[in-house]
Amino acid sequence: MQWITVATPPFESIDKFDAVLAKAGGNPDGLEARYVGTADGKLRIVSLWESKAHADRFFTETLPPLLTEVLGPEPVGAAETIGIDVARSYTREPVA
Repeated sequence: MQWITVATPPFESIDKFDAVLAKAGGNPDGLEARYVGTADGKLRIVSLWESKAHADRFFTETLPPLLTEVLGPEPVGAAETIGIDVARSYTREPVA
């Protein structure tokens, strides 16, 4: 079942996000889509995953070392993340 995460990273600029992506060397396993923008003055990252297991693996195994590489060895805090179990998906119908 698909899983959506809405994350507030421990940094505020899209440039930092781009630097983390560059270190990652591509999209993580199981990522289907990602959207980045701001809300209430904070950077937000909305991601659609194949499953909760893919998202959990990314947030516990892959992301922490990438943040350390980009932001430095000092603790900066973890991303604040909420997860949403996708019950239904509604997409726009293609135009004929």
